[in-house]
Amino acid sequence: MMNDHKGKILVVDDDRNILQVIQMRLESGGYRVTKTTSAELALKLAEQEPFDLAMIDLKLDDQDGIQLMQNIRHIIPDLPVIILTAYGTINSAVEAMKKGAHSYLTKPFDGHELLMQINNCLETSKLSKEVKQLQRLVKERYGFDNIIGRSEKMKKVFEQVTLAAATDSNVYIEGKSGTGKELIAKTLHMASDRKNDPFIALNCAAIPENLMESELFGYEKGAFTGADKNKKGLIAEASFGTFFLDEISEMPLSMQVKVLRVLEEKEFYPVGGRQIVKMHARIIAASNKNLEQEVKKGLFREDLYYRIHVIPIKLPTLNERKEDIPILSRHFLKKYSEEMGKNINAFSTDAMQKLISYPWPGNIRELENTIECAMAMAKGNIITEDLILQTQNVHPESLKSFKDAKENFEKNYLIQLFELTKGNVSQAAQLAGKYRADVYELIKKYNIKLDDFREK
Repeated sequence: MMNDHKGKILVVDDDRNILQVIQMRLESGGYRVTKTTSAELALKLAEQEPFDLAMIDLKLDDQDGIQLMQNIRHIIPDLPVIILTAYGTINSAVEAMKKGAHSYLTKPFDGHELLMQINNCLETSKLSKEVKQLQRLVKERYGFDNIIGRSEKMKKVFEQVTLAAATDSNVYIEGKSGTGKELIAKTLHMASDRKNDPFIALNCAAIPENLMESELFGYEKGAFTGADKNKKGLIAEASFGTFFLDEISEMPLSMQVKVLRVLEEKEFYPVGGRQIVKMHARIIAASNKNLEQEVKKGLFREDLYYRIHVIPIKLPTLNERKEDIPILSRHFLKKYSEEMGKNINAFSTDAMQKLISYPWPGNIRELENTIECAMAMAKGNIITEDLILQTQNVHPESLKSFKDAKENFEKNYLIQLFELTKGNVSQAAQLAGKYRADVYELIKKYNIKLDDFREK
């Protein structure tokens, strides 16, 4: 599933003997090593592979080591770097640390010191990544439990996410606009073994067709007018992390062919490039359309559909999980109360009833916008009914009595039961866990016509 070595290290030194010694030492320590004597080639290698650490000689024939470090970090941000230096240039090595190097090694060095430095550097880098991921997670997780809610439908989604996170298969998320597809994708990423690597997202509906290929795969300098430098594609930026293709149904058919090839071969060429770039990321795709229907219409490739549709997760609309509306509403109330500096912490009964009655075509996104608007307009310390959905003609349903609600449920349950069993009372009683006599009593009570369900 993941890389089976302790780390991938790029070593740049114009002394081939030193390169050979470092490679032998590091590979014996369980690391994977890529070595070069050229600063120019080092940059190309950084564009093609996601390295965990770089070791760079301070004085290279074709470039200053500090400059190379900074150039590589434009390609791989936050890449930890150890500077290799001769004894007489320690001051320059210290200067390199001020500019972002993790540490330096003075030549000649013994194998134990080399491995210790590498290990310390990678441990520090790992901790730094984990702190940043935790900070991001805290920001997103704040509303996570509330957004997932307590409804049975969302509990099922969360179970699917947990199971999918334990595998490395491609995942497809289907859900109407505003149901939280990207949040689910991020949650899946954070629950997986890839959580310490990047989560990169691309909204296929937001990128013009003529730019999509260069966004996905990157490009080489001079590939087209305006390409004045090499650019890394989003798939490469995802590294060993997760690449999220949102609204994949909007991807043009011409691009679908290219993406399918990448998913099958796990490698690609940047636009105008000759060097193959390996793909290591896991794919999560999402759409607000029914992709199966899009395939039947000829708007989406069937082979790509099966490639991404390994683990499907379907998100319910907010209208299908109305029991989560109070939880979500209170979460957004707290959020905007803090942001706007207002001491408002409750909804009136009529306001909450109005929120529950509305069908929410825009789902969670629309609910959040509604609460934000109500908070902005509120003058008192409670959100009242007149502040909710001011431009919508909503007539809140009155709460049914327990007796009416129970009878409504029983009648609908019986109808579904007999639809399923085609009017067979014995099967219906068995499925419902009831005595046949009890089922006949309910048939009589609700005037159910069994012939309506039996095959003619």
